[in-house]
Amino acid sequence: MRHYPAPILDRKLRFALVGCGRIAKNHFGAIEQHKDRVELVGVCDVDPAALEKAAAATGAKPYSNLDALLADTNADAVVLTTPSGLHPEQAIKAAEAGRHVLTEKPMATRWHDGQRMVAACDQAGVRLFVVKQNRRNATLQLLKRAVEKQRFGRIYMVNINVFWTRPQEYYDSAKWRGTWEFDGGAFMNQASHYVDLLDWLIGPIESLQAYTATLARNIEVEDSGVMNIRWRSGALGSMNVTMLTYPKNLEGSITIIGEKGTVRVGGVAVNEIQHWEFAEPDADDEKVKTASYETTSVYGFGHPLYYDNVIKVLRGEAEPETDGREGLKSLETLIACYLSARDGKRISLPLDY
Repeated sequence: MRHYPAPILDRKLRFALVGCGRIAKNHFGAIEQHKDRVELVGVCDVDPAALEKAAAATGAKPYSNLDALLADTNADAVVLTTPSGLHPEQAIKAAEAGRHVLTEKPMATRWHDGQRMVAACDQAGVRLFVVKQNRRNATLQLLKRAVEKQRFGRIYMVNINVFWTRPQEYYDSAKWRGTWEFDGGAFMNQASHYVDLLDWLIGPIESLQAYTATLARNIEVEDSGVMNIRWRSGALGSMNVTMLTYPKNLEGSITIIGEKGTVRVGGVAVNEIQHWEFAEPDADDEKVKTASYETTSVYGFGHPLYYDNVIKVLRGEAEPETDGREGLKSLETLIACYLSARDGKRISLPLDY
């Protein structure tokens, strides 16, 4: 049994954020929405311009490196929105300094690094949270409930498509993008929230086989890939991912076909329930009409909802929705995908025992 610090109830929780790039603004917005319970006390970036901009926007104290932040800050938790390959060492440093860790996806780019992060946070007695904000989207919450209520009966087939666009300029915008060490490819970076759905919605995976390709972008990693999956339940499925869709993001979808139900959630980022049909009616069927939402971003609107859970956990009011061990599930699937594509063989899960 792991023992964590006492819940914080007599003051606002204090967060510090490391990595003031593309996704950081979603975190700033989420923290602002919860300002009655949380305050941002520090921001950190090695890029002086990005740091100055973030400090001006948030009023938080700026730090030019993580060591300086950890030596000075009174933050309860450190939020990592840095390149993925930096997450492990930064998470371990923060944990050893006695801070809870909230890391963006993917938690790491290597399997053993993800395991090291979980072990370090366990050892330090701090929480590790992995951001999976898409789980909080209204469309996916309804779908999750339908699965939990066993409305599909036996699930036969699952298909996920992520047909998006990332031009060469996107990868050229930072040296770490498109690299194995710091980023990972279309599966690991852009489609990782969809990989997360494979286990979260359908259950443990028995085995998978994948092909990946770098067809058009000048990068180390894949810009396109396909994966076939067999779940332990016997269900079969596939996942198709490309960052080469012309001329813009087209689709982020999941289709589930079961014994007593068929559902397709589509749109550009699983934001529209396009088909919802079950043998038995349920009160949730009325909610389908209002669950779909317009989105201006493939990130969706889940960050504030995700933060609400983190805050409640640190206040002793809830259990974590996505902790380090939950984060490892999608990382394991991703690593299995890359091993399969590299070696040309079917990979069975779990990867190790």
